[in-house]
Amino acid sequence: MSGLSVASVTVAYGARQVLSGLSLPDLSPGEVTVIAGPNAAGKSTLLRAIAQLAPYCGLIRLGGTDLAAIGAAQRSRLVGFMPQSLPGGAGLIVLETVIAALRAGGGASPSGVETTAMAVLERLGIGALALEPLDQLSGGQRQMVGLAQAIVRDPRLLLLDEPTSALDLARQVRLLAELRRIAAEGRVVLAVLHDLTLAARWADRIAVLHGRRLHSFGAPSEVLTPAMLAEVYGVDARVERGSRGDLMIQIDGETADAR
Repeated sequence: MSGLSVASVTVAYGARQVLSGLSLPDLSPGEVTVIAGPNAAGKSTLLRAIAQLAPYCGLIRLGGTDLAAIGAAQRSRLVGFMPQSLPGGAGLIVLETVIAALRAGGGASPSGVETTAMAVLERLGIGALALEPLDQLSGGQRQMVGLAQAIVRDPRLLLLDEPTSALDLARQVRLLAELRRIAAEGRVVLAVLHDLTLAARWADRIAVLHGRRLHSFGAPSEVLTPAMLAEVYGVDARVERGSRGDLMIQIDGETADAR
């Protein structure tokens, strides 16, 4: 199996258990999977556990490799992680931050790092930002730079935490279309999204978290149902098809239990 396997993952912070024995069906290369769920459902925690940035019990494998059993440098070549926001750039320009991300995995040719980093920026449509200081970018521009850092090492697994949260509509489309292309090149792509309409449009599979576990998993048309929205999100909603056949979620109000 060359995909991602997540089995019986439990994460706790002190006495507070965030995830409890959570397992996912194997995620295959070539597909985009969205992690969805209400606030505090453990979406970001699951992503951080897969990235080996949060302590957990359980087993997480990529292509048969236990990600907890390999070194950080090897793991950084296999896994790209885009957090919700980038840390301060300490005065670095955009190109330098992407070069630093490329070098973090080791093995990069010193003579080719600038060319490789610049090619990724151009691919994402932000080549014009290459010489701009990271700390002077808008939130949306910083998110696109974060994606550049995550993909510059050509990882087999790409993890993204709320990648569209600061983007305008055009850049949301650009980023999500790029995720589809990245997946089509034979990678596993796993992203946390709050916007279920975006998830329905761009995801192959949706994993809904609720009650510290996996509530439902499958194609958007299978997962996004009025019953799920009522139970997990506490809303009365209709799931309809738009003029082009895309799923649309219409919220009519809170359920009686949520009030």
